[in-house]
Amino acid sequence: MPEGQNAAAVTVLSSILDVEPEHWDACAGTGNPFVSHAFLAALETSGSAAAETGWLPRHLVIPSADGGLAGCAPMYLKSHSYGEYVFDWGWAEAYERAGGRYYPKLQLAVPFTPVPGPRLLARPDAPADTAAVLAAATLRLAEKTGASSVHVTFNTPDEQRILTSAGYLPRIGRQYHWTNRGYGSFDNFLADLSARKRKAIRRERAAVTAEGITVRVLTGAEIDESHWDSFYRFYLDTVDRKWAHAYLNRRFFSELGTRLGDRVVLMWAQSAVGEPVGVALNLVGGDALYGRYWGGSTEVKYLHFEVCYYRAIEYAIAHGLSRVEAGAQGEHKIQRGYLPIATYSAHWIADRRLRDAVAAFLTRERASVDRELAQLATWTPFRDDARP
Repeated sequence: MPEGQNAAAVTVLSSILDVEPEHWDACAGTGNPFVSHAFLAALETSGSAAAETGWLPRHLVIPSADGGLAGCAPMYLKSHSYGEYVFDWGWAEAYERAGGRYYPKLQLAVPFTPVPGPRLLARPDAPADTAAVLAAATLRLAEKTGASSVHVTFNTPDEQRILTSAGYLPRIGRQYHWTNRGYGSFDNFLADLSARKRKAIRRERAAVTAEGITVRVLTGAEIDESHWDSFYRFYLDTVDRKWAHAYLNRRFFSELGTRLGDRVVLMWAQSAVGEPVGVALNLVGGDALYGRYWGGSTEVKYLHFEVCYYRAIEYAIAHGLSRVEAGAQGEHKIQRGYLPIATYSAHWIADRRLRDAVAAFLTRERASVDRELAQLATWTPFRDDARP
């Protein structure tokens, strides 16, 4: 246990609403909107992340002497493995076949949100061991609740080191992010690409324009309930076509717009007669644009690329943001300037037998992911003299 504070100083809350927003955000900072009190509150008050959906809040907080918080962490007790994007279904099945009980488990994460960011949140003036104390407290809570395991997903590299020291097993994955190299315009970005890739992107964008489609950027007060109604229809349609699950209900998006205001950005595509044909939902962070959800007409070729990828790049350039995070899956993103990066998660398992089996699996998986990342890096669309 780190010196100074100890895990006994950590309190467990049953709702994000039990803590003042300014106290939570003093630890979360302003860089990543997904760990903000506003985003987590939108999930809870809408009923999207609640006991009824298998996400029972068990947030960790460390009170400070001045009445605020020294640290905190978004934690949930779960009865399933849905909505996490770091898959452990195989572990659960193997353990239960061997006679174990995998659920409940603890999840230190932002529900339904595969976005890398801080998870062990500490106020800037908090003791240096605050993140380590929170990590230790997760294991105390696992023991108290009888959880089989604790899973920290999409955490930072620094947190990975802290969690590994606390006994967690490290895991890596991959996503695709676009990096702003000081571009003054979208054409400046295109100039860094090979001639073939540059022409392909211009052709795709021209094809969307030729359909009479225009794209508006809506944010803050420009977004009303009619926009959310249209977006939600698109969201459900996309979920339906992908045989996925609609984790978020309609109320969540209204809560999101109300609570995060100008940090919500919709890329709103409409036809020549003004009918919406596609929408991409993004959130703005301190130095990044985070692409989250999309829905739209499958009949308009390249509309998805235009609304989700190219408009996001234009927005980032115009607003001086350093990157666009387009999430997991889809090697097609590489050819559009979104390059593969490693993501991190950490896993603590109580039963030594399961822990040893998972550790062996993760060692093999890491070697495979390393090879994939190296291979994907060779698919760069950039000119040889302009490679990042």
